[in-house]
Amino acid sequence: MAYAQPHPRLSVVSQSSVDHLSPTTSSTRFSLPSNKPGPNRPNIYDRNLNKTRGTEVSAAAFAFLFSEVVQYTQKRVSGINDLERQLNTLGYRIGTRVLELMLWRAEGSSKAPKRDIKLISVLMMVHTQVWKAVFGKPADAIERSVENPDEYMIIDNDPPIERHISVPRDMSQLSCSSFTAGIVEAVLDGLAFPARVTAHNTPTAQFPNRTTILIKLEKSVLDREELLK
Repeated sequence: MAYAQPHPRLSVVSQSSVDHLSPTTSSTRFSLPSNKPGPNRPNIYDRNLNKTRGTEVSAAAFAFLFSEVVQYTQKRVSGINDLERQLNTLGYRIGTRVLELMLWRAEGSSKAPKRDIKLISVLMMVHTQVWKAVFGKPADAIERSVENPDEYMIIDNDPPIERHISVPRDMSQLSCSSFTAGIVEAVLDGLAFPARVTAHNTPTAQFPNRTTILIKLEKSVLDREELLK
């Protein structure tokens, strides 16, 4: 579509500016960055994923990046619930990729890979393997609700993503671990154990950043568990 006037979302460069920037009319030489890796920089797509299994990411770099994500998201939401929802969505996107990578590595390293179909086995895998893959350590505990049989809780006494986050007093109910809850929800959905996962601050005197990831399973999961008994 042609516009009589310049479209407001387009940046217009005058003809004089174009002539000034043109390599044929300027003495400045222009060079485009090469996409070819240097002799000491192999292409990232050629790296073996199994060899990066134990690779660690700088905690300071991760803390800075996550802090910026929280601040960026906070400026674009209307309240705490909306902010936690957005963090959950971001975590869900990460969780789908974490699960894909973990399954790929498991199938590549085993001649007869097995898939867990029991709820407890899957929850223990999330508690241990997923936590190690994302945070470098397992969670501290996993519990089942006494009152509601469809609820399980994964407890992390010192969540790495909470260590360098300073929450204002007027937002004391905010749990940045909603990002982690999104990761867990994506993993469970991908393994056919659909659930609603939320994060809750449960501080103690010994662990002020203690967080509980609450997993509320869908009824279909419990029905399937009964059939497998």
